Amino acid sequence: MTVDVRNIDRAPVIVGGGIAGLMTALRLAPMPAVVLAKAPLQTEASSAWAQGGIAAAIGSDDDPALHLADTLAAGDGLCDVDVAARITAAGPAAIEILLRYGARFDCDSAGAMQLGLEAAHSRRRIVHAGGDGTGKEIMRALVAAVRKTPSIRVLSGFEARRLVVTGGVVSGVLAGSSTDRVLLPTSRVVLATGGVGGLFLDTTNPSGSFGQGLALAARAGAALVDMEFVQFHPTALDTGGHPLGLVSEAVRGEGATLIDETGVRFMAGVPGGELAARDIVARAVWRHLADGHRVYLDARASLGCNFAGHFPAIAAACAMAGIDPARQPIPIRPAAHYHMGGISVDRDGRSTLPGLWACGEVAGTGLHGANRLASNSLLEAVVCAVSAAASVAAAPAGGDWREVAMTLPAPADPASIRPILSRAAGVVRTYDGLAASIASLLPLVGSGDPAADPALVALLIAVAALRRCESRGGHFRSDFPASDAAFRQRRTLTLDTALHAAREIASRDCCYA
Repeated sequence: MTVDVRNIDRAPVIVGGGIAGLMTALRLAPMPAVVLAKAPLQTEASSAWAQGGIAAAIGSDDDPALHLADTLAAGDGLCDVDVAARITAAGPAAIEILLRYGARFDCDSAGAMQLGLEAAHSRRRIVHAGGDGTGKEIMRALVAAVRKTPSIRVLSGFEARRLVVTGGVVSGVLAGSSTDRVLLPTSRVVLATGGVGGLFLDTTNPSGSFGQGLALAARAGAALVDMEFVQFHPTALDTGGHPLGLVSEAVRGEGATLIDETGVRFMAGVPGGELAARDIVARAVWRHLADGHRVYLDARASLGCNFAGHFPAIAAACAMAGIDPARQPIPIRPAAHYHMGGISVDRDGRSTLPGLWACGEVAGTGLHGANRLASNSLLEAVVCAVSAAASVAAAPAGGDWREVAMTLPAPADPASIRPILSRAAGVVRTYDGLAASIASLLPLVGSGDPAADPALVALLIAVAALRRCESRGGHFRSDFPASDAAFRQRRTLTLDTALHAAREIASRDCCYA
């Protein structure tokens, strides 16, 4: 496939075909925009896998201020309060925007939206579609809208490999497919590439979600923030394979409990029980597994024969593994699920690199802090895409384009990185494990091998985790098990500072606090 860049005419380029990317393109219309998608739309985006729903304070007993309070509590002291207030306040409007694009949410017989409950929410405020198919339904609606919008050009099968930077400003995107390469001239790039779960052996994300956008931004010189904060979902379907199926938190919201092979409900004495914050539940499950137990999610008493009606996708995944949730407990384990950190951006999605914006999971907005509140991710994707689009639309198109000679890097392959990062930066971390991983990852970052970009993202996570000598939210250090007020701040990192720290860490035993 040969792409005629003359027809693109320096239009904004959006990297990523999930909810954040497609919403950005739609909000830019009728301004021309190019969407780069590694796979056909609605096939590999993490957005389409989202089961839980989208959080919005639309219930009669709810208010955005309550939603904000829950978000800040889950974020464990690291949320940007102004950002969190703005995004939670925009929740009702985000639902209206999605309805206008054709999303169909679950309603009762009177036409009112059915609202679910998830962990650490004080109200039922989770808007669902198809029970456990919210992301899939939103993607269906947005893909249909994109296909009806003539100003949006989708380049499917192309993966962004490098950003072109001229004079400290973005000037293009180098992308490749299985058979071709293309250099897209643009001074406006929006990264909407999703998360980092593909860097771990156990994940609920698509295997290709290794932090591609983070690598693009870091190599171009943009700052990143909160890289150490990875959320592990406590209830991934423990049936082997990669990735693991997700058993939504909404199942626990409907009364399912966590038990071990003896039938003991080991979360019974924990405040909040099964609906405590995700990091608390994930560590409890991890410890129980480490003690030699099996762990199960038991929905027999709470849902029983109604399980498949409430959660058809989860029921289908269980059936493929030979499990009937109406009659059997579901084997589960923690798995990498969401990255709270990302590219450092302002309230309009602008990064520290002129010409580069980010939205969705790849962006570190400050909404999530140290621990994402359930179902805030789809809300963030919609709200921040709207803001980023407005900012991009107001930015100049840039000057004359000059062809740049650049070598197309090989397609990334994170397979060799997964065991390294999983050992070091999983649910529980230690200095020794992190330092060992940094020594292994450092030579790969500049190697030019398919593992280079995944190694870079893994290195950024490991360095940030080693430098945070405390435990907070999704980051738990067994050698520093308490939180420390001195670390109650967001921390930025660039590629240069990470490499400098990594070289010193690899050469001598020193904790860079």
